[in-house]
Amino acid sequence: MSDLTEMLKPYGPYVLAAVTVIYIAYLYINRKKFRSASVLAISAVMAAVTGVTTAFITITTPATGGYLNFGDTMVMFSAMVFGPVVGVFAGGVGSALGDIIAGYPGWAPITLVVKGLEGLAVGYLARRSDNVSTLVIAGLVGGIIMVSGYFAFEAYMFGVPAALTEVPVNMLQAVTGVIVGTALARVIKKRYPEVEDLV
Repeated sequence: MSDLTEMLKPYGPYVLAAVTVIYIAYLYINRKKFRSASVLAISAVMAAVTGVTTAFITITTPATGGYLNFGDTMVMFSAMVFGPVVGVFAGGVGSALGDIIAGYPGWAPITLVVKGLEGLAVGYLARRSDNVSTLVIAGLVGGIIMVSGYFAFEAYMFGVPAALTEVPVNMLQAVTGVIVGTALARVIKKRYPEVEDLV
């Protein structure tokens, strides 16, 4: 949304610098995993899939200029199957790319942070598990992070009443993400358990 992009212009360099530092620190901590060509490839592929899924269907919410999308399905799927390292990259970078592709570049910085944290949390909670309850709990935690993260940002930028109107939309995204992400992850983990060994 161009209005949000204009509003965030003064903060843009600081947000980008802070997020870059966080991502570099995270990559450094996990540098051994990222030396693997398969981890790099899977992270890039899942980020691309998440970006395309995010931008594929978009419905604008007037109060904040945000939009309904179904990218959380792939954020949660990526994190549940491949763990937190891929989850944070697919969630943060993939979803931010989706914002840009869909024509909502002003949302990309906050999406990078919120969806990255969502992927990180889901990945840590669901790693190496094909238990439905574990996957659902991981997805719910990720959904809570996503809904509360956007609510906090929107409340600051647009006021609490406007932010509250977006909560049901974000909850729908979260629930859809949990259902679809869990179903797909369960199938892959059961049918192709060797996939998890790629990361």
